[in-house]
Amino acid sequence: MGAEPPSQQPPQAKVSDTINTYRPSRLFKAPAGANYTSIDFDDSGEFLLLSRTDDTIQLFNTKAGQHAKELKSQKYGSALAKFTHNSTSIIYASTKVDDGIRYLSMHDNVFIRYFKGHTDRVTSLTLSPGNDNFLSASLDNTVKLWDARSPNNQGQLDFEAPYLTAFDPSATVIAIASPPAQTVHLYDYRNYDKPPFATFDLLDVEKRLQGTHGQKEGEGWTGLEFANNGKFLLVATNGPGHYVLDAFSGELVHYLHRASGSTNRPAPGDQLVPEQGTTYLQADASFAPDGQFVIGGNGGQAGLLVWDIREKARADKVLEPMRELPGSRPAAVVAHNPRHNLLASADKEVVLWMPDPDAA
Repeated sequence: MGAEPPSQQPPQAKVSDTINTYRPSRLFKAPAGANYTSIDFDDSGEFLLLSRTDDTIQLFNTKAGQHAKELKSQKYGSALAKFTHNSTSIIYASTKVDDGIRYLSMHDNVFIRYFKGHTDRVTSLTLSPGNDNFLSASLDNTVKLWDARSPNNQGQLDFEAPYLTAFDPSATVIAIASPPAQTVHLYDYRNYDKPPFATFDLLDVEKRLQGTHGQKEGEGWTGLEFANNGKFLLVATNGPGHYVLDAFSGELVHYLHRASGSTNRPAPGDQLVPEQGTTYLQADASFAPDGQFVIGGNGGQAGLLVWDIREKARADKVLEPMRELPGSRPAAVVAHNPRHNLLASADKEVVLWMPDPDAA
């Protein structure tokens, strides 16, 4: 892999000018048997945070292109590690002992607060774009709303299998997805105790794509994310494709197809078995900051796939990748840096991707 550190790459070029040229730039190996299950950049784009199945959380300095710190959580396990808006503080979900959420200062490795109340595995943690309020979803059929300054939840929503959550860019709308019900509900964050103001039903879409592309019906959803422009909503899956919905109407804009097929990695609600791992995986697809592209894993194969969602939709709404980015490792979790031209992916190793000016 190239020796040029990420800090020497131009940070502000348009994503559309660089998206075809991303190539692996750094690789960080993990101990045998360990897998990465979640990925997150801080607001500055300088730091990268990942949960790993050996009950650790790994911090990388992407500006320096170096591993920065290992945080151990052997007693409680770790999943879904996320930065708060302070790059030295994180939240993450327990996978052992209890189903609490822990708020940790990485500077001195001291817990700031515990958030208790869930009675089953947490499946989603989503931080508000505007402050350190956050949402947690759980297998206990609740979504809880938290203020990081208080150990007590600020509110709760109860319904069946609310496994995934997302904030819109304005922090005024929350989306909650229930894979078994094949629905996405939108709530006014200030009036979350009122009924949803919109419900998107994917039943007919999933039935059709199950017949044509083998997409699993009512299961396998791994992620929920609004584009930064607020126009699109991504429902990522562990199957042969992902859904891009119109964030206002709920209509299917594109089905992002990957010919390599399903990943077989566990999604929230799947039965966890040791052979597949004991932690649910975050989505292996994510929007680029401009909202035009989605970058995702190539199933169980190496490399990444890129879809341009501004392409004109076909009659069947199936969109093939515009580009396959060559690499030597598969990607179980994927994220685009919010400030700089940098991609990160991970499975058994962490890979940093940078634009290569010599790439065709």
